[in-house]
Amino acid sequence: MFNPSQADVRRFFCGAFAKQQTGQPMEAIETLAAQWIAEHPEYHPALGDVDKAVADVGQPGDGSRENPFLHLSMHLSISEQCSIDQPPGIRQAVELLTARRGDLHKAHHEVMECLGQMIMESQRAGRPPDGQAYIQAVRQRATKD
Repeated sequence: MFNPSQADVRRFFCGAFAKQQTGQPMEAIETLAAQWIAEHPEYHPALGDVDKAVADVGQPGDGSRENPFLHLSMHLSISEQCSIDQPPGIRQAVELLTARRGDLHKAHHEVMECLGQMIMESQRAGRPPDGQAYIQAVRQRATKD
């Protein structure tokens, strides 16, 4: 299993952004990353300087802004979960939420909240992530006003 470091993740996203900006050929995962990067122009400055991005690994933030690398990683994770329907039922739940919101990007942001909650609860309780609770949380968002 591939286990990239924080620096590897930052290099990956910066590299995908650079390839997108210069029209270079990309691997499929880079193309998907570039699509999510395009949805977040506010992250372009952070993605434009790989040396600074890598140098900032492990530096405490001031809490006033979100981590663009974590945010984009979550978009990729959700996209991958949906592509392989793992945990089973996530694809349908995200599709329902997307239809309800009328926008995949907005739906992803809501799914991120559910994913983050599941991870936090798993870590707090010292148990494996509860995929069914995650899917149920996404479905609840898809069925309420």
